[in-house]
Amino acid sequence: MKILYLLIPLSLILLGLAVWAFFWAVKHDQFEDLEGPAHRILFDEDDNDLPPEERARRRGESDAPADDEDHRTR
Repeated sequence: MKILYLLIPLSLILLGLAVWAFFWAVKHDQFEDLEGPAHRILFDEDDNDLPPEERARRRGESDAPADDEDHRTR
């Protein structure tokens, strides 16, 4: 019986933390775009995931930097 004096306040504190976390997430727009990540996973080749040099090569442009000291080939 004495354990209830510990468990009930502890459960109320945990409930309060869960409610606070939910309202924090809503306030900071964590639930704004629910379908975007689900659709984004379907696209295999996303140009934003590629390095700038690879994007330029795929587009056929020569956006390669002129300074070779900073961008050495591997």
